[in-house]
Amino acid sequence: MGDKLRLSIGILGNGASLLLYTAPILTFSRVFKKKSTEEFSCFPYLMTLFNCLIYTWYGLPIVSHLWENLPLVTINGLGILLQSIFIFIYFFYASPKEKVKVGVLFVPVIFVFGIVAAISAVLFDDNPHRKSFVGSVGLVASVSMYGSPLVVMKKVIETKSVEYMPFYLSFFSFLASSLWLAYGLLSHDLFLAAPNMVGAPLGILQLILYFKYNKKKDKPITTIVMSKWDDEKNKSTLELVVDVDHDGDASDKKFNNAC
Repeated sequence: MGDKLRLSIGILGNGASLLLYTAPILTFSRVFKKKSTEEFSCFPYLMTLFNCLIYTWYGLPIVSHLWENLPLVTINGLGILLQSIFIFIYFFYASPKEKVKVGVLFVPVIFVFGIVAAISAVLFDDNPHRKSFVGSVGLVASVSMYGSPLVVMKKVIETKSVEYMPFYLSFFSFLASSLWLAYGLLSHDLFLAAPNMVGAPLGILQLILYFKYNKKKDKPITTIVMSKWDDEKNKSTLELVVDVDHDGDASDKKFNNAC
């Protein structure tokens, strides 16, 4: 029963993570239209790529026991592909200054992952020690991934606007971290549970900020419409006064004085 529940949670976690990894499609559709990355940050996508690389390696039989963590391999392998595409698109449309930032962060991500993979494969002889080493790095990677939106959250608080913090990205981040937290606890795997103990509260905080600073634009639009309606109403009243004055005995001079 425990293994079936664990597998079910893992499948749900895969689904939530898939939604999380594909959520930026909405953001990048805007980038495509405007041909600019605007104020969006590439940092979350780079940290997510690093997280996916580490946990794909963690789930492979060379680190884990056989295929006990197959759900990790499937979803994080897909995450590597998606995040790589997003980073490439971001780099293509970014300003020269932002391209330098992407390069400065992307190279260390690949380099550190390569070092972690090499050390775990060569220096450790059994799965438990490899899991401990890779899991420790994965813990840092996951905290970095879930903590990366803090940069955006700071901007939300400063500008009092959620324009550059998409709702679906925040929601799916919370959902995925909550499910993987449950998966880690059921697996008695601290390296899977611990980072999501950070991710779930941060997801909640993002949602709180979103609902606090999400300003609907219906009111200003309504005000503009009512203003135009009032102008039209006043114009109609003015035309009526003109007609009355010209039809009666009043002179143009009297009408001008009345205005």
